[in-house]
Amino acid sequence: MSTPASRALLAPLAALLLAATAPAHSQTAPTDSAARVSRPGEYSGYSPRLYTESVRQSIYFRTRDGVRLAMDITRPAVNGKAVDTPYPVLWQHAVARRIAPDQRFSAVRQMPELAQYGYVVVEVDRRGAGSSFGTRRGYHDRTEARDAYDVTEWLAAQPWSTGKVGVYGCSNTGDAALHVATRMPPALKAIFAGCFSWSKYDGFLRGGIFANWGAGVERTFDEDLKNPPVDGDESRTLLRQAAEEHRDNTPLAALWRGMPYRDSWSDLVGSRFWLEGSAGTYRDAIARSKVALYVFGGWYDDFRREGLVAYANLPGNPRKLMIGPWLHCRNPDFALLAEAHRFFDHWLKGVDNGVMREPPYTYHVVNAVPAQAWRQSAVWPPAGTRPQAWTLDTRARAGAVSDLALTTQAPARQAPGATLTVTAPIACPAGWNPQAPACAQTANGLRFDGPALARDTELTGHPLLDLWVRVTDPEQNVYAYLEDVAPDGTSTQVTDGRLKVSLRAMHKPPYDFLGLPWHRSLESDAQPVLDDQPVRLQFDLLPLSHLFKAGHRWRLVVTGSDPRERQPATAGARLSVLSDAAHPSRLTLPVTTPAGTP
Repeated sequence: MSTPASRALLAPLAALLLAATAPAHSQTAPTDSAARVSRPGEYSGYSPRLYTESVRQSIYFRTRDGVRLAMDITRPAVNGKAVDTPYPVLWQHAVARRIAPDQRFSAVRQMPELAQYGYVVVEVDRRGAGSSFGTRRGYHDRTEARDAYDVTEWLAAQPWSTGKVGVYGCSNTGDAALHVATRMPPALKAIFAGCFSWSKYDGFLRGGIFANWGAGVERTFDEDLKNPPVDGDESRTLLRQAAEEHRDNTPLAALWRGMPYRDSWSDLVGSRFWLEGSAGTYRDAIARSKVALYVFGGWYDDFRREGLVAYANLPGNPRKLMIGPWLHCRNPDFALLAEAHRFFDHWLKGVDNGVMREPPYTYHVVNAVPAQAWRQSAVWPPAGTRPQAWTLDTRARAGAVSDLALTTQAPARQAPGATLTVTAPIACPAGWNPQAPACAQTANGLRFDGPALARDTELTGHPLLDLWVRVTDPEQNVYAYLEDVAPDGTSTQVTDGRLKVSLRAMHKPPYDFLGLPWHRSLESDAQPVLDDQPVRLQFDLLPLSHLFKAGHRWRLVVTGSDPRERQPATAGARLSVLSDAAHPSRLTLPVTTPAGTP
């Protein structure tokens, strides 16, 4: 199970993984070991296609409090009839089964294809969503987690089930997959989830700023009526009744906007919901479940740090992690379904395909030649990574704030600050996409350029920014973008970071935060900035793995507004970057020398 594109992308991993993935014996594998392939993006010879057909049945599942949840059940079939042979069950806690346009290229969308390999695949609309009844109180609240426990155990008890269950999802359904484990259903054995939040506050209000390209799934009454009805409701009578109940759903944008701090109380849901809705709050329960976890994400996704943090905080759970050159829940040139297949085969069918003997981290180096782009590592950041500090030089080389520098020299004893007047951000016409030139904020900020690189240089890990600023807005939002600048001057955004100046206070994190700066962001931590008071901001930029080519340079852009911002910046405010002996501003980059590189 692979695509020509994924085979080309992953060819360099073949030799690396050959020894690690060759099993000593597998009862389900063919005897000809040469016919077996199991490595990232490729899987064949271990799990034969058993059926050429599958059938889908939709029903209403009744929860313990009587709410009816719409459920699609896809089973292997022969001559149009579902087989009686029991198989493991894979299921997703969805918001609109069969309607997920943002996931049309993802393994999540393709998962029902695994029915032909001997799985039952189930999609369940969460209460208050899709064709299900009920109302959504929160977004991944404890009621949804309780529903997920009931669904998991019911699926395990069906005659067409072996009793072993896996959960999958991406984005909001990736969050939902982790929340299943927080209730520790005995039948749950494995989770395949991507692009989710470990901490909802850090995922949705990263840096204390409500600036995300998405705020959660909201649909109108008319949109709800477009959901597929369950079998037997061809008149859509039940679907209409369910949609009527959805009118009382908690509005998510209002929920997020009403909780500016990590400990904010929401009257809309009657809890401190950033904590209630975070999978990380229930870390101990997920750890006790011992469920196997496969995390996947993309270098162009806002939640990629969240996946790495989740991985780090579950050391006792069997784990794997993959990050590719992908947008949110989209992997059109990679057979991610093959990854899900071999992972679930191992944990739900006992197939000895070597998936768990590989190094746990698999990642793609953006811009690297195809033969060297995919890497694997036992640790994160990978061995050979060292921090390299760059001083922000605020003395304009050509007398303009758009012509500043990054230097390896110590900051000057005295230097003028570089000042920016905050304006509206440069809009992204087609929605936030860091790859799109139209979304770049280069012309809207202070630009600090490094020298042209003498050789190809890889950055893999977490850039850190230690920034001294003066602001006139006591609640100023500060954004930083790292760009790859070509010799002809064109630039590509690589990663970004952000922090609200009033939430700059640093604290020790309550869990493994990868050694990165952590801001507790409680209401009591808020410290609005007095006019012209120098303040120090320490924050990370989202992780990256990017090869800067010889002749290119890296550029840091510092701004006071962002196109994802849901609460517009104060136009006309002034943001000054300071960098002198008393206020040393530095960018630290994770320079990586892969093993075997001269």
